[in-house]
Amino acid sequence: MSSQITCVGWVRRGVAKETPDKVELSQEELQRIITEAKQELGEQVAEDEEDDDEGIAADANDITPDVAGAPEDENEDGKEEEDELAEYGLDKYDEEDTVTASLGDSLAGLTVFSSNEEDPYITLKDTDQYEREDFQIKPTDNLILTGRAEKDCCNLEIYIYNSDEDSMYVHHDILLPAYPLCIEWLNFDPNPGEGSAVANYAAVGNMTPQIDVWDLDVVDCLEPAFSLGSKKASKKKKKSKKGAAAEPVEGHTDAVLDLSWNKLVRNVLASGSADNSVILWDLSQGKPATILNRHTDKVQTLAFHPFEAQTLISGSYDKTAVLYDCRSPDDSYRTWRFSGQVERLVWNHFSPCNFLASTEDGFVYCLDARSDKPVFTLRAHDQEVSGLDLSSQIKGCLVTSSADKHVKIWDILGNKPNLVHSRDMKMGVLFCASCCPDQPFTYAFGGQKDGLRVWDISDVAAVTEVFGSRERLVVNAGSQTSDAAATAEMEVS
Repeated sequence: MSSQITCVGWVRRGVAKETPDKVELSQEELQRIITEAKQELGEQVAEDEEDDDEGIAADANDITPDVAGAPEDENEDGKEEEDELAEYGLDKYDEEDTVTASLGDSLAGLTVFSSNEEDPYITLKDTDQYEREDFQIKPTDNLILTGRAEKDCCNLEIYIYNSDEDSMYVHHDILLPAYPLCIEWLNFDPNPGEGSAVANYAAVGNMTPQIDVWDLDVVDCLEPAFSLGSKKASKKKKKSKKGAAAEPVEGHTDAVLDLSWNKLVRNVLASGSADNSVILWDLSQGKPATILNRHTDKVQTLAFHPFEAQTLISGSYDKTAVLYDCRSPDDSYRTWRFSGQVERLVWNHFSPCNFLASTEDGFVYCLDARSDKPVFTLRAHDQEVSGLDLSSQIKGCLVTSSADKHVKIWDILGNKPNLVHSRDMKMGVLFCASCCPDQPFTYAFGGQKDGLRVWDISDVAAVTEVFGSRERLVVNAGSQTSDAAATAEMEVS
């Protein structure tokens, strides 16, 4: 498997710490982390061995060894192996090579300098200055958060992107315990210290039931700032299927597919899972506040309303989207049914009653939360629409990405969608798309290959012609002074 970018998110300018902290672990802390890792690996190996033993026992009666033909086959294999190894000359491996022996003589005339200052051929005497500049985060820098999955490991990569300087590079990365599926930035700190009113965290959902929340202002960290749920929940689920009594689980029991943070009630995070449920987490307690079970299949996408703290929408493999009033979710909800599995949902922040939904069969629907019929239906792609995002400031500018390898730019002003531009990104299957909160024409894309791609769509003449003169509107998601009142409303539910 080549390197894939499975999820992507942005962080606004001016949020990150100018000089991130570096982790310095004591000997005791390092030993504790190593011990916990060994225990976790031991449990995983034991569980895998148990599963293997069950499989071997089931297939044991199907194995019939061919005893008569074994000696002849072994002799033939031995001869073939000798022939293959002969070309490498391993029987002469210990004999001294005369060329290698004289290598030391050729190095005798080389000059060694004790420092860069003494070496006349090095023009950049002090490279530390450049490293310090790259490490510092400027007020004009955006952070881009990406989940990268490779064959041997998975990482959360934090990029620095500066449109003014036209620069982008990986600032630091964090080793993840499992394949990343979704990223959500949030600034609520459940344990605020002195003078730290705003945090800079990234919540990551992965193939385990546990949500890990990482501090983006800390470099070289080995463990998350805090976690929601437990990885052991999936193990308890497996044991309960075998007839053992199921223990109560706080959190999900399967992979976490999507996350949405409530910007108005900052201590609330919503998560959708492959266990068919939606959980509203109280971050101040680190526990589920409400569990919603309106779907009959995996919950793949969800989104809080940008202006109404109590309004949440979720989409599922069961081809439905459900709108909840979180103050009374069991009584106040509305359901829409679509032609295929719901891939992505996004609220239209310029028309607060409307939201957009994309499906696996290539359609994009615009719906009014007050009506059952769609405002418009658009056949956007030939395959599932995996990326769906509106411009952060340009009204009517919609960008979609798909498994058909194309990105398309649409003008949906007046609820009459019109294709502006289409491009094959040469990234294979596209998994995600996200608009920069500070640059309305800058989008980040993740796909099957070639890593992260950032594209300023205003470079396209057709885009400039359609949207260039359109007014830029900066969306204000609400004042944080209403946090206390909104939190009180959520606690009542």
